[in-house]
Amino acid sequence: MAVVGGSSCVIFSSIHSSSSPKTHRTGNGTLSSLSYSSLNTNHLAAFPSSSSLFSSSSPHVKRVHSKPRIFLPHLVASLEQVDVTYIMIKPDGVQRGLVGEIISRFEKKGFKLTGLKLFQCPKELAEEHYKDLSSKSFFPSLIEYITSGPVVCMAWEGVGVVASARKLIGATNPLQAEPGTIRGDLAVQTGRNVVHGSDSPENGKREIGLWFNEVEVIEWTPAQAPWLME
Repeated sequence: MAVVGGSSCVIFSSIHSSSSPKTHRTGNGTLSSLSYSSLNTNHLAAFPSSSSLFSSSSPHVKRVHSKPRIFLPHLVASLEQVDVTYIMIKPDGVQRGLVGEIISRFEKKGFKLTGLKLFQCPKELAEEHYKDLSSKSFFPSLIEYITSGPVVCMAWEGVGVVASARKLIGATNPLQAEPGTIRGDLAVQTGRNVVHGSDSPENGKREIGLWFNEVEVIEWTPAQAPWLME
């Protein structure tokens, strides 16, 4: 220790032991003892160490450990569930020549096409398909619209295909649909939103059963399958 000019400024030239006491001159001129072990200098380090090797905390302090992660095999299994969904290009999508564009969105994603046909929908089938909306004021105009021209019926298969297809299609109102989605890119009005997609795995099976017969849905293995799934 060196005292400069009789003032209380203290210069420590070296530290020989982290536990050896040193003295310094206080403001009233008295000497007091100072232990380096009581100094917390971690905030002075450029890169504070997270190691407890040089920590001044008591070794008897109980550490709080984070909760262990829980492995839920049934959730993992659900991610591997192969579902089917019914996708229909509505009359406006057919009339505007968007069939190839819409099919390519699902093909590029990697889903498997198992059924495809151009079809003129009869009124009875349209009413059965949209029966959940039969109490709505727009139901008559919806039936008139869906039967006004040919539609393209598609059955698609894949892991998580129902939820993923809904994301590819976008919100019901095209003006609220995200850019990059089918409706977000290709439509501007709810009444002309170009495409329909099943809203659940159960409805996917039901709607495919409505629009296709057994021989129209083909079970096959795409050559690209090993490059899509492990």
